[in-house]
Amino acid sequence: MKVRLLLANHAEVKGGMLYAMGIGWTQIGPKASPFAIAALIEVTWEETNRPYKISFDILDVDGQPFHVPTATGDKRFELGAEFNQGRPPDVPPGSPFLACIAMNIQAVQFQPGQQYVLRALVDGEVMDQTGFRVRPAEPPKRQLP
Repeated sequence: MKVRLLLANHAEVKGGMLYAMGIGWTQIGPKASPFAIAALIEVTWEETNRPYKISFDILDVDGQPFHVPTATGDKRFELGAEFNQGRPPDVPPGSPFLACIAMNIQAVQFQPGQQYVLRALVDGEVMDQTGFRVRPAEPPKRQLP
């Protein structure tokens, strides 16, 4: 199994295909910004017809989990889904399959000037990761006398 993880401005899955806009950014912010996680999962013939858990998390450059505020206190940023790639009867044996995932995330406030890593894990094993940087905070504007 292979996972190709992408950051985008918006993503969705329709008809088994991944549609995304603004794919491949590496910088965000410094203000809270929405974004999307898009993933293509290549499943081999032998890996079909069984359930898998995919999760996405964000770590800082020191490998510490990124936390987001919630109604019940700060929680680790972690999203998950389950998938089970079937195999149609008319597909030749040995054929690979693609499963698509798209998750649109509401505005998140990252620490300005910091770097992070978004990871994709399947059944707890890191399958892909991509880094991004948060732009530095804008200096306050000088007031003219």
